[in-house]
Amino acid sequence: MRGVATEGTLMPTKEAQGGIVKEADEVSCWPLDRPLPENARLLAAGAYAGRELEFQIDSSGHRATQIDVVVNITDAPVVLMLGAYEPTVWAISWTEGSRLAGILVSGNHRQVVAGLPDAIPVIESTQENRYRCGSFYVAEDHLHELNPVARQVFGRPVEMVYLAKEGRVVVGADLPPDAVLLHGATIDPDALRLPGTPLAGAAGLAEAERLGLLRKATIKDAQGWVEAYRRHQPKIDAPPVSGETTEKPLHPTLHNAYVVLREFTYPAGLYGGNMATFYVPLGVPAPKGNPGHSTVFDIATGTCQGAMCKAL
Repeated sequence: MRGVATEGTLMPTKEAQGGIVKEADEVSCWPLDRPLPENARLLAAGAYAGRELEFQIDSSGHRATQIDVVVNITDAPVVLMLGAYEPTVWAISWTEGSRLAGILVSGNHRQVVAGLPDAIPVIESTQENRYRCGSFYVAEDHLHELNPVARQVFGRPVEMVYLAKEGRVVVGADLPPDAVLLHGATIDPDALRLPGTPLAGAAGLAEAERLGLLRKATIKDAQGWVEAYRRHQPKIDAPPVSGETTEKPLHPTLHNAYVVLREFTYPAGLYGGNMATFYVPLGVPAPKGNPGHSTVFDIATGTCQGAMCKAL
C-alpha cells in the first residue's frame, strides 16, 4: 500500500448525522426503521486474520493481528462491514474526498477500529457482547454470513466484498502511486496490548528469558526427564531377552527448548514455526495458558504433553 500518511478529518455524512447510526450505548444495534441514505454504498472487507502482532488484545490467548484498510471511494458515502476471526486491530485511512458513514465490525474475538475521528460511529458485534448485531467474518468461505446480517441491520445486501491480503486491503479503486492517505489519529497498536499478558510467539519467549522466568534447556535437563519417566513406570515382572535391553531408549526433544524456573504463562501463538519445548522441574508450578503446538515435559510426574511426545 503506497502513499503518504497524514492526519485528516473525515466527518460523518449529513445522512449519518440524520440517524443512520447511533452510538453503541444508545441502541442495541442499528435499527431497520432508520435506513441508509439512498446513495450510500454498503461494502465489506476483511480476512480470517491480518498480519501478526507481537501481543494480545484480549484474553482469548490468541495472538493479535492487524489489517490496514484504505477507503478510496469519493462518489458516495460508505458504510463498512469489517470482519476477521482472530482478534484484530483495524487501522483505517482514506483518500481525499472519501466519506465514511460508519462501521459495523464483527469477529469471533475482540475487534478494535483505530484511526477514525470520534465522530464516526463504530458498532462492535463480537463474542464479547454476544454478537448483538449478528456474527460474521469476511473470508471466501464465509461470504454467506454477510448478507443475512446486512439485511437485518441495514435492510439491504452487501454491494461488494474486498478481501484483505497480508494484512492490507483497499476498499474501492486501486491507489495511484502518489496517493495521500489521511487518518483521524495516530495509530499505535502497542497501546492496545492487554495489560498483564506476555508478548506473543518468539518475542514472548525472549521476554520471559530476560525476566528470569525461563532459561535455555540442556541435554542434562532432557536426561532428568527421562529418569523421572522411568521412575514412574510400573515394574513389569518379565525375564530379559538375550541381546536386548529391557528399557526403551527415549529421546526427548531440545528443539527451541526452555526450562521453566517460576510461575509462567505461555505466550500466545506457539504454533508451527513458533512452537517450543518446555521442561517443568519438580517444585515449579505448571505454566498457565495455551502451549499451542509446543511439547511440555513435566519432571515431577515424568509425563509428556504435546504432539511430539509420540516421537519419543
